[in-house]
Amino acid sequence: MHDLRTIRAKSGTNQEGTSAHNRRVVIEAIRLNGPLSRADLARATRLTKQTISNLIESLEADGLVASEDVVRGARGQPSTPYRLVPEGAFSLGVQIDRHLTRVVAVDLMGREVARVVANLPAGGPAEGSKLILGLIETVRRDLAARFPDSVHRLAGLGVAMPGPFGLPPSDDDTWMMAQWQSFPLVETLAAGTGLATSLQNDATACATAERMNGSADGLDHAVCIYFGYGIGAGLILGGELYTGSNRNAGEIGMVLFSRGGTQSPLEHRSSLASLFQHLGLDSATTEAYADVERLTLADDPRILDWLEGAAADMRQAVHMVETIFDPQTVILSGSAPEPLAKRLFEAMFPLIPSNADRPDRSLPRLQIGMVGPWAVALGAAAEPIRRAFDPLFSAILKEAP
Repeated sequence: MHDLRTIRAKSGTNQEGTSAHNRRVVIEAIRLNGPLSRADLARATRLTKQTISNLIESLEADGLVASEDVVRGARGQPSTPYRLVPEGAFSLGVQIDRHLTRVVAVDLMGREVARVVANLPAGGPAEGSKLILGLIETVRRDLAARFPDSVHRLAGLGVAMPGPFGLPPSDDDTWMMAQWQSFPLVETLAAGTGLATSLQNDATACATAERMNGSADGLDHAVCIYFGYGIGAGLILGGELYTGSNRNAGEIGMVLFSRGGTQSPLEHRSSLASLFQHLGLDSATTEAYADVERLTLADDPRILDWLEGAAADMRQAVHMVETIFDPQTVILSGSAPEPLAKRLFEAMFPLIPSNADRPDRSLPRLQIGMVGPWAVALGAAAEPIRRAFDPLFSAILKEAP
């Protein structure tokens, strides 16, 4: 039996018409804590024992939870723990960056089970979307070969690409994916796959991944600073992802920073794309990532010079989001090569003093999260799982009679 004080769970509601929310509460409690008995779930979620029993039976019938061997508590009373079944649900994620795309499949726990990557072809989104649909079909075949039931257990398709969204396109701005921004991407992929499809920016995708399996797991307030080709911030506020009125919340890469008497957007100075320019690398090839990793590990002077300025900017960015959002922690994550991200993380210390310097802190002000080329795609894939199984406040409003 678990100590109630150590079980992380949201409260359910015993009102009528909220069974879908309560199912989500139970799933999240087991995901966060591991196997739990019906009694543990009832105490942690404040649901009646009968409600929990009904929910467990329903989730078992749907193949989402399974019982483990009976265990005996301190007083010898037997109880049956229930765990999530990873193969109970799957989802797909697509990352679209300036020059390449990645497609990945994850299970109910957010763990990767299949992947594929390819360079985007010439011809813009009209041709690129055809390639992406082909890659999705490849991943689905791979998934079905390994898990035949996955054909009927796909929660949806998540797509992540750089923002901001909804702005007038500018064909001469290499930082904006103008053609992709104006292309009916969600509709095209939904029609081509038959799956419910959603779109988010790359920073929010990273925050989704961190919330499901990373440093933000179980946190109610966190800011995930995305460090990749661009820079952004994924916002976890009040236990839910916040994307803003136009899905553009957290576009801190567009904030003007000053260095040496000149002002320019943060991502024009301290992103992976700015480093490619600094090194004279062609960002249109995947070899550029490997080159940066190699040069970082070799302590190339050009890397060290760039890191000094980028760390100063990112230090300021941490101070900014701490002051505005008051998070429990700030997480540096993204699609940059891991050696570079770790060097940047180390160079950001000491941090600028802020309101976050409290003596009662239980988490560090800044920590490193998921980094590497697949971080965004994994977050995109986690979004349909989150949408289907997370206990969102909005879900209660929709279900209430």
